[in-house]
Amino acid sequence: MKITDALLAEHVVFHNIFDHIEHVVPKLETLGEVKGWAGLMEVLLLAHGKTEEDLVFAPLNHYLEQLGQRDSFEHEHREIDNSLLRVKTAKRLSEAQQLLLLAVIASRKHFDREERIVFPLAEQVMKDETLAELGKTWMKQRDAESA
Repeated sequence: MKITDALLAEHVVFHNIFDHIEHVVPKLETLGEVKGWAGLMEVLLLAHGKTEEDLVFAPLNHYLEQLGQRDSFEHEHREIDNSLLRVKTAKRLSEAQQLLLLAVIASRKHFDREERIVFPLAEQVMKDETLAELGKTWMKQRDAESA
């Protein structure tokens, strides 16, 4: 499996999680519940983002910089992280709900841009063998995390 296929599959899972968060968050009744969902999202995005950074973005940084896209991807990461961090310090339920939903929206937009720009770029500039080897590395990382 190529790394781009693996990451796209993870994106599908994330979109399902985002759908669920968007459905349940408006119905939550306590600040702790919202913070719990934000914490889950943060942990999942952190693992996914590290994989993307190490296996795809790092080798493509030069290309992304040439296309004028590197800084905007970094900005999007900070925007998502900032929204999730602000949920942790929120004092009001409605504020926390709004911030978490903003993080979901920003994540969806970011994933869309990765799917339109980064993954096709990886497919264009990396050999299929390299993409497959990175896919094996991804699989080994996942196996090590679950052990």
